[in-house]
Amino acid sequence: MKLSLILATVGRSSEVGRLIGTLAAQTDRRFELIVVDQNDDDRLVPHVEAGRTAGLDLQHLKLERPSLSGARNLGIRHASGDVIGFPDDDCWYEAGTVAALLDTFAAEPDVEGCIACWMEQSEGRGSTPLQADLSLADWRNFRGGDASSISLFFKRGLFDRLGGFDERFGVGQWYGAGEETDFVLRALASGERLAFRPNVRVHHLYTASPTGRVFALFSAARRRARGTGAIYAKHRLAAWVIFRGLCAPVLLPLLHMRGWAALTLGAGAVLGRIEGFLNWRRTQT
Repeated sequence: MKLSLILATVGRSSEVGRLIGTLAAQTDRRFELIVVDQNDDDRLVPHVEAGRTAGLDLQHLKLERPSLSGARNLGIRHASGDVIGFPDDDCWYEAGTVAALLDTFAAEPDVEGCIACWMEQSEGRGSTPLQADLSLADWRNFRGGDASSISLFFKRGLFDRLGGFDERFGVGQWYGAGEETDFVLRALASGERLAFRPNVRVHHLYTASPTGRVFALFSAARRRARGTGAIYAKHRLAAWVIFRGLCAPVLLPLLHMRGWAALTLGAGAVLGRIEGFLNWRRTQT
């Protein structure tokens, strides 16, 4: 069994070098790294060459128009592995991550997708995900837990059956997030078995409370939330789920007295979800 890691990257350099360094330290080398470079310069060339010098099986692809989902789909088309994962350009792996992942798939052949443990997120929330299968009902109610792209690993056959990520979603698109949730919902709806496996660990900087200028945070929250609103419409989620999703971002900051910054962020999320829902209903159905 072989793992293909698809790294879609733009704007970063040293962080990519850190990830490649942790991949070079893996105890199990049954993997390839496909770097989908969306930069307009050669900043990644030294890190790519360092990876190759360290013996990594590494492809370096270029994508002119930045698109996270588009970059991942390009990487999928070039992947030769049985399992595919999607590290961010600023995450890193423990030395045994690849071995633990491939052992999981070998031991459970009916599992089509493994959701790993994002260490910093778990520590920040004071909990570790339980080893359990994902539930379609829970995910349609937005109660299914977290499945960030850095922690998603799917068998190649799943992409062959369902297609890749919906390129209308994700960074670089008007619906600025949600491609991972959309794919998980599609997989569960088709009857596939996806499972949390906390023994497979990945690392990524985690901030519970975003920092920065309030207007920039508002704009970023609005852009990402359009993806959530589009998922409400695309997957025809229940009215009460949508209603809760439109109330919670502003009610929770008020109830917990988190301040104006959190309330502004929540307002951006509400506006974006409404925009995404209405625009999807108007243009995509």
